Amino acid sequence: MSLLFTPFTIRNVELKNRIMMSPMGTLAAGEDGKVTEWHKLHYGARALGQVALIMLEVSAVMEQGRDSGSLGIWSDDHIPKLKELTELLHAQGSKAGIQLWLAGRKTNRQGMAVSASEIADRERVARVLTLEEIQDVIYAFKAAAIRAAAAGFDVIELHAAHGYLLNDFLSPYTNKREDQYGGTREKRFRLLQEVITEIRGVWNGPLFVRVSAEEYGPEGNRVEDYVYYASRMKELGVDLIDVSSGGVYPDKPKVYPGYQVPYSEQIRRGSGLPTAAVGLITSGLQAEEILQNGRADLIAVGRELLRNPFWPRVAAEQLGINIDEPAPYRGHWFDYRHAVSE
Repeated sequence: MSLLFTPFTIRNVELKNRIMMSPMGTLAAGEDGKVTEWHKLHYGARALGQVALIMLEVSAVMEQGRDSGSLGIWSDDHIPKLKELTELLHAQGSKAGIQLWLAGRKTNRQGMAVSASEIADRERVARVLTLEEIQDVIYAFKAAAIRAAAAGFDVIELHAAHGYLLNDFLSPYTNKREDQYGGTREKRFRLLQEVITEIRGVWNGPLFVRVSAEEYGPEGNRVEDYVYYASRMKELGVDLIDVSSGGVYPDKPKVYPGYQVPYSEQIRRGSGLPTAAVGLITSGLQAEEILQNGRADLIAVGRELLRNPFWPRVAAEQLGINIDEPAPYRGHWFDYRHAVSE
């Protein structure tokens, strides 16, 4: 049996394979931030396709911290529709994750940009968060974690990458503060540390953190910084680092198949925490190599799952194995001698 299709247990949750749907913003929600029928079709198709862990797109923990069209979890009113979605995914054997997030300076809403320090982005200037507002942010993440538990999610992921608010506090490029939340690497970590601590007080399930392990610009964090951050997060009860890169500076990195996998491998080996690898991972053979060589524990698939919700079946075929099919498809996924209509 390949590692890609071997079950993986993290804290109190067993995943049926090592495939995770990478969180990808669709901006398909209304202004109320609630789950729609479209989200049920979108995520439900990937559950039908046998993805083990489906990580929902960015979900705002504060109404003023969202993008137009993003999902929300800032209100108890969001819980019923989110619960309908988690129950749908569970019915197909998938686990459900939610990515908690604040847009910060990268919001698409005029006049709502905030950050650790004053910095222009998308031709707008971000307002600096006060110490009182920082406490509001911490509470909002905690409250969102309580709602995530009520909605039936199995995994919570904090989005601390790509130049969004938590990332801006971590990065020396965007954090020029001179108070307890800025300056040294440890002080820049303080906001994320306090968010993790508060969530761990109300959430017993797996806790992931997505990071930009390489910020690419001259002042940005490097993977060595994230080995340090990951080691600190391990002490705080984080279970896995979802390893991405970029998004802090406006410049885009050069991309190629597996271009972020070395960062996953280095953080995994340096911190002792499990990692998820992401970034142009498109074939079963490529995913299997990453796992077999100890470069990651989960494979986070993004655009390839947008193109093909049944990518796990394709990956299994490439690895020469059969996997369980949805019951209505039984006998047809891997046997092309018979038509589905028979």
